[in-house]
Amino acid sequence: MAGIIHFRGPVLTAPDRVSHGLWAVDGRLTFTQPAAPPDRVLDGWVLPGFVDAHCHIGLGPGGPVEPAAARDQALADLSAGTLLVRDAGSPADTRWMQGGRDFPVLIRAGRHVARTRRYLRGFAEEVEPEGLVEAVRKQARDGDGWVKLVGDWIDRNAGDLAPSFPAAVVRDAVRAAHDEGARVTAHCFAEDTLDQVLDAGIDCVEHATGLLPRHLPRFVEQGVPIVPTLINIATFPDIAAQADAKFPRYAAHMRALWEGRRERVAQAHAAGVRIFAGTDAGSVIRHGRIADEILALHAAGLPMAAALDAACWAARRWLGAEGLAEGARADVVVCRDDPRAVPDTIRTLAHVVLGGRIIR
Repeated sequence: MAGIIHFRGPVLTAPDRVSHGLWAVDGRLTFTQPAAPPDRVLDGWVLPGFVDAHCHIGLGPGGPVEPAAARDQALADLSAGTLLVRDAGSPADTRWMQGGRDFPVLIRAGRHVARTRRYLRGFAEEVEPEGLVEAVRKQARDGDGWVKLVGDWIDRNAGDLAPSFPAAVVRDAVRAAHDEGARVTAHCFAEDTLDQVLDAGIDCVEHATGLLPRHLPRFVEQGVPIVPTLINIATFPDIAAQADAKFPRYAAHMRALWEGRRERVAQAHAAGVRIFAGTDAGSVIRHGRIADEILALHAAGLPMAAALDAACWAARRWLGAEGLAEGARADVVVCRDDPRAVPDTIRTLAHVVLGGRIIR
């Protein structure tokens, strides 16, 4: 039952702005002290609930998972302070989780759309180029304003990464999604795929490991953000090792992308490309690792305030969600120390509050 919570500590309303005096009253935030005494007092540094901008609730290593397993995934994210999830493709129907009462607020993208036999089995709606536009229209109607394309994957005939679809078809598919009122994001590992999706008018790029200096001005000018998923990119050496014998060129490419991962993220940040935090949890990455991803962005060269922004204030604005504002929904995390000065404090949150309900 929602009551009154007094957040007694510094309140980070922006990465560089600290205020004092915040309450949650019946699930909504206020900076005006209520007349009634609080039911609970929570001490610590207050931030908006974390955003995982690339997460797969309902997805497991073999495809869709049962509702009980999807529930456990969502609760692991919730316990770690992820209170808003942008689903980046799931073959399971997770609409039953929506509402933000018991689980993180969930923005669904429907199912991945991939080229036939050019992605992980059981994950995507697989189509040939002539079926891409219609598949994208379907997912745009089924989701919550996002569609996820698989922009590239290994081409076994070529023995290396290659774009999944012809450039003209990708352009038509992005236009079709926009006609349906949806934004499009794309899984992109390789360098040339970035040129293709930028030409198509993409709205976001996942992973972006192939980012080169020539791409940076275009990302900035077109306002296209990236979600690097660095804790997933950490698996590239293992992928390369498994591919060495049969696909040595692909293996070498994946290692090179891994080796340049931090430098490319740092260059993107320095150039002014927007960066958001996403774990890619749901297949090989376990749920509840948003702190690891924020700290990975920091290790890649982002100041801690910017790494936090990638999962807090800026991420919420990007997705149209409320932050720490008068009347906003009380989705809050509380750190024991100032996370800008003591980064590891985000690993052991003092409190997590979802819609005014204290989760921990």
